[in-house]
Amino acid sequence: MFRKLALFSAVLIFAIGILFTSVLRTAAVKYEFSNMPQNGSGRTLRVLGENDVNIDYNLAYPGKILPDNPLWPLKALRDRVWLWITTNDSRKAELQLLFADKRIAMSKILFEKGKPEEAYSTLTKAEKYLAEASAGEKANRDKGMDTSEFLMRLAWASLKHAQVIDEITQIVPDDVAPSVIATKEYPKKVFEETRNSLLEIGIDPPENPFDWN
Repeated sequence: MFRKLALFSAVLIFAIGILFTSVLRTAAVKYEFSNMPQNGSGRTLRVLGENDVNIDYNLAYPGKILPDNPLWPLKALRDRVWLWITTNDSRKAELQLLFADKRIAMSKILFEKGKPEEAYSTLTKAEKYLAEASAGEKANRDKGMDTSEFLMRLAWASLKHAQVIDEITQIVPDDVAPSVIATKEYPKKVFEETRNSLLEIGIDPPENPFDWN
C-alpha cells in the first residue's frame, strides 16, 4: 500500500511539473526577429574601439539550464517561488539582483548561440529584475535599513549590465540591435539612482565610464 502511494505521489508530482512547463511555455512572450545565423555569417558586426569598458564586477554563474532548455520553465518557476517565499526584504532584493545577473549572462550566451528570440526575452527579464532590486533597496532604505553595501553592489552591477549590453550589440544583426540598445535604459537609470543615493550618504560611487549625456 505504501509503495503504491509513493508511486502515485511521484507520478502526480511529475504530471504537475509537466503541466507547469506547458503553461509557462505557452505564456512566454515571443519576440520575432529575422533569422540569425548561428555560425556568424551574414551578420553586420560592430567593431569595438580602443575605449572598450571592462567593469570589475563578476556576474553570477548562469548555470547549465538556459531558456532554450526544455527544463527552463521549471527553473523559472523555482525562482518565482523562491522570491515568493522569501519574507526578508533585504534577502529578496539580493535575490532579484542575483536573478538579474544570471539572466543577462544567459542572454549573451543565447545571442552567441544564434537564438535572438530567447536571448532578447531573457535580456529584458534581466533588466526588469535589476530595476526591481533597485526599487527594493530604496524601499528598505526608506524603512531605515542600512543598505549602503547593497547600494554599492547595485551601482557596480548596473555598470556591468551596461557593458554586457554593449557587448551583445556587437554580435547581433542590425534588426535586433535597436531593441537590445533600448534595454540599456534600465541599467542607466539604476546607476543614476544608486549613484545619487551613495553621494547623499557620503560614499563615493563607482566611476561611470560610459558617455550617457
